[in-house]
Formats: sequence, C-alpha cells, structure tokens
Amino acid sequence: MSWARIMAPLSGGQGDPAALAAAVMLAEPFGAEVAGVYTPADVADVMPWMGEGFLGGVQTTALESLKEAAQAGEKNARRALESLSYAKLQFITLSTPVWAGLSAESRLSDIVVFGPEPARGRGPLAEAFQQMVADEQRPVLVAREGLKIGGVAAVAWDGGKEASRAARLALPLLEKASRVVILAAPKASARSFDPARLQAYYAARGVQSELDVTRETGDAAQLLLKAAQAAGADILVSGAFGHPRLQEFIFGGTTRTLLNSDGPSLFLSH
Repeated sequence: MSWARIMAPLSGGQGDPAALAAAVMLAEPFGAEVAGVYTPADVADVMPWMGEGFLGGVQTTALESLKEAAQAGEKNARRALESLSYAKLQFITLSTPVWAGLSAESRLSDIVVFGPEPARGRGPLAEAFQQMVADEQRPVLVAREGLKIGGVAAVAWDGGKEASRAARLALPLLEKASRVVILAAPKASARSFDPARLQAYYAARGVQSELDVTRETGDAAQLLLKAAQAAGADILVSGAFGHPRLQEFIFGGTTRTLLNSDGPSLFLSH
C-alpha cells in the first residue's frame, strides 16, 4: 500500500513550518505530493454579525481588515511552503466558502497533517481539525515534537469500528515502521475482543507485530499512553471517538485525553 497525496492545512501562522516539515517527512518514503492548503478565516462566517447594527463605513473597514489579514497570512503560508527542499509541492489558497474547499481537498488526500495546537482546540485551525476528523472522517496525523517515520508504531485496538478503521488505514505507515506493537486494555473496555485477530490481519499483509495486553483497570486512554511510552512509540494509531456536533464536546473522553496529552504523535481516524 502507498500514499500519494499528503495534505497540510495552513493558517499563515507560526505553526505552519512545523506542520509542513512533518508532512514532508511523511511524504518522502512514498514519494508523495505535499499539498499546503491555506485556510483563511472565511468572510462569509462573519457577515451575519455585520448586519443591521453596523454602519456601512464600519462594515467596509472590518471587511478590508479581514482581507488584508488573509493576504498577509497567504504570503506567510506560501513562504513556509517554498522554503522546503522537496520536489513535489503544491500550494492551494481556499476562498469562500472555505469549509467546502477544505472538505473537497481532503477527500482527494490520503492523510491530513496538523500540528499539536489545532488538535488541542487552539488557534485558527482548531475548527478545521474538528472538520477533518469528525465531519469528513479523514485520517489525520497530529505531528508532535519527535515525530519519526520508520520508528516504533503502536496501535491501540479494542475491536471496535473506529479503532479497526484506524488500524486498517494506518497500514502504509506501519509497513515503514521498524517495530509495530498492538496495545490492548481489555479490562478498560466494555466490549470483548481478541488482540491476536488484529495481529493475524497484519501478518497476512506482511506486517509483523507484537502484542502488549495490559490487565490493569482504569482509564483506557491513560493505560494506552502508558503502554505507548513503555514501547518507545514514535506514533500512536487510534480510533477517534466523537459526539454529535450539537453536544458540548465533539470528541469523547478517551480521544480528548489523547489529544491533550504530551504523548507520541497520533494517527487518528473516526
């Protein structure tokens, strides 16, 4: 298996260079294209707030300021992409409606790369992160410091739909890993499952893996993070568990813990 297009949403801010560097690191083993997608604040999103209560001159000034900020952000994002010494680069600027353009770009990308801040719900790309994982259900890499492709990959699995989907979609990454460890915490799960089944699935596809099954009880996310650290994992593959958008939190407790942790980089799929 292989990946051909790696997408990195860009904000024009300080996090862009690191996200792009991670995207290139991920793309290189596959010879994949890196698409830097500038994702500005959408003027259409603020227009409803500029209705009857705004004077015409105030509206115009506010819109011009937004346009200037978007132009400056685009310049910064383009500069960050062009500073990379990688052959297969593409720069894309989204226009209103930005959410629709971001969705369209992600649907023709194999994986979407974010830095740690959007995953924690911070910064201008926080909503884009939620859109990619929860709405578009795209596989996402949360690239943290120490990211390494070809190192140790840990796969959190409980037999459920989300975890199994992530485990399957991560196969190209696992094929490049020096070591693959399947992590399971049966006593922290409400379902019954056999981790050896995933091990057999990987073996049939040429990926050798080890099992690390903890018999401890407690919070599943903390147990998985502890096991990933013990395994020296560079990347943790996990399903992303979510709630309907109308609820207060989009991501469930286990996923929120992983996103807010200081653990390894995350490969997530909802």
